[in-house]
Amino acid sequence: MTQSSPMGRVSLRGAEIDADLSPLTVTDDDADAIVAVGPEAVERAALADADTPILAVDADDGRHGVTRDRLADAAAALADGAYRSVTHTVISVAVGGERVDRAVFDATLMTSEPARISEYAVSAAEERLFDVRADGVVVSTPLGSAGYGRAAGGPVVTPGGGLSIVPVSPFSTRANPWVVPGPLSLSVERDEGAVSLFVDGEECRRVTPNESVEIAAVGEFTCVRPLAEGPPELEKH
Repeated sequence: MTQSSPMGRVSLRGAEIDADLSPLTVTDDDADAIVAVGPEAVERAALADADTPILAVDADDGRHGVTRDRLADAAAALADGAYRSVTHTVISVAVGGERVDRAVFDATLMTSEPARISEYAVSAAEERLFDVRADGVVVSTPLGSAGYGRAAGGPVVTPGGGLSIVPVSPFSTRANPWVVPGPLSLSVERDEGAVSLFVDGEECRRVTPNESVEIAAVGEFTCVRPLAEGPPELEKH
């Protein structure tokens, strides 16, 4: 197995931590990696510093990062070059052809009012995949697939495996999740209540039945992960 380059300097983003990061030096400039604590910090780092690898802390189910209690061990692994690099996808989210935002984890259409459902359509490669009456639809990157998408009944996707599309609380039990490479399009076919677009958990805007939501992979970023953390078969080198 090829040894990765040892790291010496890291930038800390997100929540305060009390772990000892030695033998690494914490710096604000010219860092070898970003230690991002929490999903929001990972998102900001991935979108702003795509060329700098990220050690994700408390941001997923542990497949591509570490938990806070293992951070000291992770720091030692980075300093020793005992880590793997995993490439992740950044997606663009547009409404009616105009980009709204980018996402690292997921994009969701959700009926805003409790006890209301709407009808959604999903298309990819100019082919309609399914129509479904549901509370919403969530599209997840592989990194985000272990979060809300999995909670809604979707698969956990390996890096490079495509985007997962999962109906949220579908009215029909025959509604199935899909995994597609993208790009793809979501639309509201019928709304019995207002429908909102969420990007990485933040509400962006309302979506009406005459608007399409287009989602496509537009970039990449790299996460680093200590060799001692989890099975390598889940990673893309």
